Amino acid sequence: MKRIILSFLALGLLLNVFAQKEYVRSPSLGINLFFYDFQTATNIKNEGLANVLNNCDWSQFNYLKAGIALSYIKGLTSHSDFNLTASGGSIVYPIANKPATGNEKFLLEVAATVNLKLLTDKYVVVPYLDAGAGASLYSGYFGAFIPLGVGLQFNIFDEAFLLLDAQYRVKLSENASNHFYYGLGIAGSVFGKKPIPPPAPLPVIEPVKDRDGDGILDDVDKCPDVFGLAALQGCPDKDGDGITDADDKCPDVFGLARYLGCPIPDTDGDGINDENDKCPTVPGVARYQGCPIPDTDGDGVNDEVDKCPKVAGTADNFGCPVIGIKSYEIDFKTGSDKLLLHGRGMLDTVVAYLNRNEGVNVTIDGYTDNTGKDKINNPLSVKRADATKAYLVSKGIAVDRMTTAGYGSTNPIADNKTAAGRKKNRRIEIKIKE
Repeated sequence: MKRIILSFLALGLLLNVFAQKEYVRSPSLGINLFFYDFQTATNIKNEGLANVLNNCDWSQFNYLKAGIALSYIKGLTSHSDFNLTASGGSIVYPIANKPATGNEKFLLEVAATVNLKLLTDKYVVVPYLDAGAGASLYSGYFGAFIPLGVGLQFNIFDEAFLLLDAQYRVKLSENASNHFYYGLGIAGSVFGKKPIPPPAPLPVIEPVKDRDGDGILDDVDKCPDVFGLAALQGCPDKDGDGITDADDKCPDVFGLARYLGCPIPDTDGDGINDENDKCPTVPGVARYQGCPIPDTDGDGVNDEVDKCPKVAGTADNFGCPVIGIKSYEIDFKTGSDKLLLHGRGMLDTVVAYLNRNEGVNVTIDGYTDNTGKDKINNPLSVKRADATKAYLVSKGIAVDRMTTAGYGSTNPIADNKTAAGRKKNRRIEIKIKE
C-alpha cells in the first residue's frame, strides 16, 4: 500500500516539474451524487479479482447504495488540486468482528485527496488520478481508510466543472471495510475566475559600449580597458598560453595552468622536468628517469661499469673486491658444511677474479664457532673448506689452483658469546698464495 501512495506522489511531483506556468484553480464548492458498493469488494476478497471479472459479478445495480456528498476543491498547482469531500448515506455497513444488525444506518465518510491532473484546466476533458486519506463514522464506530481512484473532469463553462470519479477505499483500521465509491458531481468557483496578471513591461535596454575596441562589449568584457581576446573574455595573453596576463606568473613565457602560467620546472637542472624526474632534486640522466646512475654496493663505482655491482670493491679492480687484501666470509649453517645461498654470490666474485687472473692460486681456510667440541669442529672446518673448493671447481676453476685447510674454532674474529659473533666465526677465508 505504501508503494501505491508513493507512486501517486512521485507522479504528482513529475507533473509539477513539467507543468507550464498557468493559472491555479480558485476555491470551488461542489455537490455529488454517489454510490457505495461493498459487495464487489467482498466478492474480490472471497473469489479473486479474475473470477469476479470473468463472471461479470461486479458493481451490479443491486450492489449499489446511493448518497449525497459535498466537496471543497482548491488548486495547488496547474496540475494538482486538493479535494475535501464529506459524504453520507444509509446502508448496512459490514464491520469485521462486530455483530451485524441487518438494519441500515447512516454512514458518514470524510476524505481528503489530491487530484493529480494529466492535463491542465485549459482542456475540455481532463483525466486525473487521486489518492489521500479518509475517516468514517458508523453506528458509533470510527474507522480509517485510504481512497485511491481515477476520474474525469469536464469543463462546462468558466470555472464550472462536471466530475466523474471512481475510488477503491482501502481500510486502515478494524472498524472500516474495503468498498468502492462512484461519484457524479458538479463544482463551481466561489470567487469567480482568477485573473491572470498582465505581463511585466519589457525593460529599456541601453546600448552597450566597447571601450577598448576589442570587439567584446563592456558588459561581458572582464578587461574592458585593455585590448584582449574573446576566448579569455576580453583579457590579454602576451605569451599565448591561454592564461590571462593578470593571472600568469610568467606572462612572457609559454606555460601551463597548473604552474600558474609558468613552464614545467626542472629543480635539479639536469634537463629533465620535474614531472618526469624520479629524482627531481638530484641531477641525473634520462635513461634512469632523472636519477643518477645507481651504485648498488656503494663502493663508488656505478653499476654500469661495476663488474661486481652487488659486492663492494675497488675502482682499479672494476668494482670487485681484491682477494688477498680483503678476506671473504662465507656463511654456513650451524653444525653443517652446507653453504648458505647468499654466500654463493660472494664465491661468484672469486670465480670472476680467478678467471681474469689465471696465474693466481689461492688458499681456502675453514673455521667454525666454539659450539661443540674440537673433535667435531676440526673435521667440520675441513669439510667447509672442501665444500667451498668444490663449488669453485663446479664453476670451472682448476682444482690444482686451490689448497684447503681446516682450523676448527681457533682464531675467532668475533665474540662467540653472541649469535652474531658465532655467525661471523662460521666462515671461509680465501687468500692469494704468496
